[in-house]
Amino acid sequence: MQVVDIGNTGISSSRLGFGTGTHGWNNNSDQTRIGHQKLVNLMKFAYDKGITLWDLADGYGSHPHFGDALKDIDRSSVTIITKTHSKSAETVKEEIPRFLKELGTDYIDILLMHCITNKNWLTDYADVIEVFQQAKEKGQVKAIGMSCHDYESLKTVASAEWVDAVLARINYNGENMDDDPDKIVPVLEGIKEAGKGVIGMKVYGQGKLADHAPKCMDYILGLSCVDVFVIGMVSEEQVLQNISLMS
Repeated sequence: MQVVDIGNTGISSSRLGFGTGTHGWNNNSDQTRIGHQKLVNLMKFAYDKGITLWDLADGYGSHPHFGDALKDIDRSSVTIITKTHSKSAETVKEEIPRFLKELGTDYIDILLMHCITNKNWLTDYADVIEVFQQAKEKGQVKAIGMSCHDYESLKTVASAEWVDAVLARINYNGENMDDDPDKIVPVLEGIKEAGKGVIGMKVYGQGKLADHAPKCMDYILGLSCVDVFVIGMVSEEQVLQNISLMS
């Protein structure tokens, strides 16, 4: 499995990451719905196959699953991404210690604001951003940023000095994306040039492009502006297929 740097964060991981948010919201997802122990076992299987990047979120309910998997995994060998949907600074202050407890770790590699759709997010959520920065200063997180679901919001990322990484929707067909790929890719290139880490998601368009998996994989691997990417998987067969497609 290829290991790459995520922007200028100082964090490295497998290029392919394990997503836990397929059709995810309200504390569950396709991944968590397969059952607690089944997902724990699948996570450990993926780790044994070389996947060291984990895309989690409070809204997916996947923290306890990875927390249990991490009991049998060297913490220093994995990169944990997680997200908060809260836009309240006080709530986020309370959430970060809870996230650490649920995950069974004393730091989160990449903490993101979840599902940003407000183009004025940098000013409207300034108090939450301050909490993120404080958590980074305390060593509770290594890198901070946002998960984007809006084209205008995405265009603000490169100029935001405090942003270390962005999770962005990207696939060859524009399925479940913020706009057409020919508009998104130049923005991601600008973000990459600014030294930010770029993490791709919706590589298979949330499953709608699964029948075109080889084409999806060729496309994402061909984008120099995407450091790493995450794909939601629910079986050992899917893990093996995605690893095989990468080679």
